[in-house]
Amino acid sequence: MTAPSPAPRRRKPKATIKYLTSEELERLFAVIKAARDKAIFRLAYHRGLRASEVGLLTMAHYRQAAERLYVTRLKNGNSGEYGLTAIEVKALRAWLKERGSRPGAIFLSKKKQAISQQMLDVLMKKYCRLAHIPPEKAHFHSLRHSCATSLLDRGRDIAEIKDHLGHCNIANTDIYARITSARRDRAANELRDWQ
Repeated sequence: MTAPSPAPRRRKPKATIKYLTSEELERLFAVIKAARDKAIFRLAYHRGLRASEVGLLTMAHYRQAAERLYVTRLKNGNSGEYGLTAIEVKALRAWLKERGSRPGAIFLSKKKQAISQQMLDVLMKKYCRLAHIPPEKAHFHSLRHSCATSLLDRGRDIAEIKDHLGHCNIANTDIYARITSARRDRAANELRDWQ
């Protein structure tokens, strides 16, 4: 008697990457008025930060004169120091004028502790609602995905994006190339008969 063959393993459906379009990002940043929140969202988007990584940023990580920030990556990511864009520097300086230069977390809660992941999610939902961004995109991690897709749209290669996001494995970055390629193919098909 032979043993019955095992049932075929069901594959989990692939999660769809949720990212904000350039128009949605523009609307999002337009509705954020508070200096702290503007700096949080700028750094999260431009550095591709996870919510848990935002709370790890401390004053010791920011070299203001050099306009550089050390980012501690989680999930076995590669940590490193990065030069900031002009818009990040402007937002961060505006927030630090209010916050002051005392040591500790850069982004503080009302209780003067590092801002929590839960509060970042609350803020993301609030600002997405104000910016008329679909609720399925109203997750803080969408900013990280938006960073990657924006870099690809600007012609950056996968290796640069891997470094920018702190990925250890290029396979984690490669998923973004498939997303943007599909988007380009769809646009090309729509424009096929363009006169």
